[in-house]
Amino acid sequence: MALKITVIGTGYLGATHAAAMAELGFEVLGLDIVPEKIEMLSAGKVPMYEPGLEELLARHVAGIEGSSGRLRFTTSWEEIGEFGDVHFVCVNTPQKHGEYACDMSYVDSAFESLAPVLTRTALVVGKSTVPVGSAQRLADLLAEKAPGDVELAWNPEFLREGFAVQDTLHPDRVVVGVTSERAEKLLREVYATPVEEGSPFVVTDYPTAELVKTAANSFLATKISFINAMAEICEAADGDVVKLAEAIGHDERIGKKFLRAGVGFGGGCLPKDIRAFMARAGELGVDQALTFLREVDSINMRRRGHMVELARDAVGGDSFLGKRVAVLGATFKPDSDDVRDSPALNVAGQIHLQGGQVTVYDPKGMENARRLFPTLGYADSALEAVRGADVVLHLTEWREFRELDPAALGEVVTSRIVLDGRNALDGGKWREAGWTYRAMGRPRA
Repeated sequence: MALKITVIGTGYLGATHAAAMAELGFEVLGLDIVPEKIEMLSAGKVPMYEPGLEELLARHVAGIEGSSGRLRFTTSWEEIGEFGDVHFVCVNTPQKHGEYACDMSYVDSAFESLAPVLTRTALVVGKSTVPVGSAQRLADLLAEKAPGDVELAWNPEFLREGFAVQDTLHPDRVVVGVTSERAEKLLREVYATPVEEGSPFVVTDYPTAELVKTAANSFLATKISFINAMAEICEAADGDVVKLAEAIGHDERIGKKFLRAGVGFGGGCLPKDIRAFMARAGELGVDQALTFLREVDSINMRRRGHMVELARDAVGGDSFLGKRVAVLGATFKPDSDDVRDSPALNVAGQIHLQGGQVTVYDPKGMENARRLFPTLGYADSALEAVRGADVVLHLTEWREFRELDPAALGEVVTSRIVLDGRNALDGGKWREAGWTYRAMGRPRA
């Protein structure tokens, strides 16, 4: 008999996972405690921008014409318990307010609500990013409060915003932390299609599975901050960090990915994950093992301040008062509407607080940006954003910005000065149109 799958939490991770499981051929029931979210998903709509996700939902949500009908949504825990053989927990684990540590309240609440309705044999699978040691505690909770024969497995997610559908259907690895052959067998059944296509299936214990996600994000954050530290050196030594990155990237031990210097990383994962990792290491008595992550975090935050300084120098060096600053980008990365801990909005906000008249444009993140920074100015296009600007800041590497016509923009600005905070624009093209082009870590470029 085919497995039936439930997904607890239908945010970015959960909605994608539920749709992908239906695509893989399973009957899926998603749960959320927010009725408005369930109503939206049941209509095949998502509350965030993720390429390909709405199309995937339309193929499977019950009630949509032409769909497979394999995917439904509910607010009922009892329905979840009766329906599912495998229950994926995909709720958020944000950073605690005023602390580095991870807020486990959403995960704990989900397990507390789920356990009593598990009256038959089932496997609960955690996908949320949690501090190491959480899985065993949650397994003990299930053993105490679930009436049926219930096991726990841990299966960390590795989704990249903008590529979440692809990463779920065709993962570069599947990691499962299990304590029995039965749990491993069930998860091999769930992921049979991607494994047959070549995705590695890595079986570990609970702690290792929990550590994989935070270790991976810490490594990526370190690589980004390393090249940004090299950008600081290049600024001081008249070097070119782009050429430096190209040269060291040819070393196969280093690789080219994540070596683009700029205003640094943001979003809902890397910053909070490395901070939570440091906090957990302290609790385990091995805080010195991760002290380097403090400098990784510090370098990342310094890049935002450096962009503010470059912008201030560009408009005269003394003050932003009376100056108009255009910011191209609001999201923390392209192909997403996520503005959490966005370097672009952080820079825009700092300049605004220092008296600058800031106008922001982003292809997908405007609504979220307005909610977070309502006092900034916003425009409906890049052309309108730069109108009258004394300096233009490129802070999110959307393809739309790389394809802008510098000559057309030059007709409406006050000063043709562009600061490339992502080292992604064609500097030669902008100079040919009469612009002063300045990129981070490239004082001579």
